[in-house]
Amino acid sequence: MRLNKCKFCGQFYRSAVQGVVCPRCVPLDDILFSRIENYLQKYPNSNALQISEGLEIPIMEVIRYIDEGRLAVSKGSFSKIE
Repeated sequence: MRLNKCKFCGQFYRSAVQGVVCPRCVPLDDILFSRIENYLQKYPNSNALQISEGLEIPIMEVIRYIDEGRLAVSKGSFSKIE
């Protein structure tokens, strides 16, 4: 078992795998991911920095979802968001 610290509440919890969110805060993490999904539906060619700035969240949150495989990286073009 690993000892992990939740990024939302700061509580320590034990898990079989390395994690960043405790079981009680999973709904908060799901809400954040839903916000990112909605943003990408509105601005489909956004990069991680644009998502971070548009939603006012740390860029590392976006990168974490990419690392977890919840967001995919694709090649494409983008235009300036007004």
